[in-house]
Amino acid sequence: MASSSYSNSPCAACKFLRRKCMPDCIFAPYFPPEEPQKFANVHKIFGASNVSKLLNEVLPHQREDAVNSLAYEAEARMKDPVYGCVGAISVLQRQVIRLQKELDATNADLIRYACNEMPAANPQYGRRMGNGRGSYDQSSGSYYPSPWNNDPCGERGDGSI
Repeated sequence: MASSSYSNSPCAACKFLRRKCMPDCIFAPYFPPEEPQKFANVHKIFGASNVSKLLNEVLPHQREDAVNSLAYEAEARMKDPVYGCVGAISVLQRQVIRLQKELDATNADLIRYACNEMPAANPQYGRRMGNGRGSYDQSSGSYYPSPWNNDPCGERGDGSI
């Protein structure tokens, strides 16, 4: 947190508002002179008076987060005056939904591929029986546990498909 009370340069807020930056300036710790656009955006969207009131109401240890949030929302409102950051969130949610559908389709393709790679049940080797939690091969007496509760290839434990 750079405070302009210890330097010759006023904070970005006081410089923008063309006023003298006092040592107890509420804006100085959060709007350094090196970031004039940050305050300009916040001022344009929220107004200096509203930001000052908000900062005075917020606990001192929460002020930096509040200013960062205001700056983010102000920048989003400058890019999209109607929706602001909600527009960005909406775009990201649609992207997540699209990617989830793509992932589901890919997983379905993998299951189909895995089912096509499995050898067909051959009666000479015995019939697998089970309850969907595994299968039992009558000819060898072996039990094959299933990693799934139900077989992804559509086989039931009773030998039917």
